[in-house]
Amino acid sequence: MAEPPKDIEPINAPFEDVVENLIRPAPPKRNKNKALVAKSGAEAAPPMQLRLDLEIQVEKDVNGIEMGVLENGLPYLTQRGLATMAGAARSTIFEITREWADGYDDPIVPNTRLGYFKDYLFRNSYTEPQLYLEIEKDGSPYYAYPDIVCTAVIEFFAFEAQRTNETALANFRRLASYGLQKFIYEALGYVPEDKWKYFNDRVSILKDSSPDGYFIVFNEITGLAVDLINAGLTVNDKTIPDISVGIHWGKFWEQNDLSTKYGERIKWDHYYPTYYPQAASNPQTPWAYPDDALPLFRQWFRHHYLPTKFPPYILKKANVLAGGNREAAQIANMYEDLKRVR
Repeated sequence: MAEPPKDIEPINAPFEDVVENLIRPAPPKRNKNKALVAKSGAEAAPPMQLRLDLEIQVEKDVNGIEMGVLENGLPYLTQRGLATMAGAARSTIFEITREWADGYDDPIVPNTRLGYFKDYLFRNSYTEPQLYLEIEKDGSPYYAYPDIVCTAVIEFFAFEAQRTNETALANFRRLASYGLQKFIYEALGYVPEDKWKYFNDRVSILKDSSPDGYFIVFNEITGLAVDLINAGLTVNDKTIPDISVGIHWGKFWEQNDLSTKYGERIKWDHYYPTYYPQAASNPQTPWAYPDDALPLFRQWFRHHYLPTKFPPYILKKANVLAGGNREAAQIANMYEDLKRVR
């Protein structure tokens, strides 16, 4: 990838000035952009991947640039918004999107714009088979281009394209020092949620709530929840690890007839914080297990659940991670070493 010209310096400007310049980008030079004229009826990105179970946290048209943030905190531009910031026709963004999907599995990296994007995005740990995330909006498929993809496209049209343009160049200069994620967050007035809130509120409610002489799964896996949060996963109503652990431990308990050895497990009243969707059916009635079985549970959790059951669980949650499958795979491997000491 070519280096930016030496005379291109990042602009250290306050946010208001960055917005002002981005929403009124320099017009493209006519002699460089004849091939970038928008075509009528430009197509949307083709639906070639599974739709993600993610909602749009906030989305706005900021003076001509469509942008938003998904509920996992991932900032994005729409295809139209990306085309505007890159000074390119929407049909050109569509073509790049299709080239990526068609050539993703090709082991040979061509010396073309596809090669540029593969080199740029792979080096920045973006390895998804599409350049967009397909979500649902108002019952229809919707395509959100993550900030890293948008940055790559803007930089491409600023320096690498056969017909570079001043719109992309001007925007790249300003975003180089400010950052697209920060720009989108502030333009939308978006403040990321406290990633500890869901977990801490449950800890407060469930503290000392187990029946006397019994333990509850949630209290025993707080270390796992802390590890997940530190690894970047917000433990919320969509990522509740104690449910997964409870299901597998319950099966293990029944299959091994452990009530014969430790005594019967009992039901107890479990309450979710009021803002959890699960609170609509409060109280829940999970199992509480005899304290005598606690050493066995801890051994089972460490040497069975974490190395064998946890990876499939977290990989199914990839859609709620900003890093997608790549980040899910990294979290899934956190307990890889435990397999060797079983």
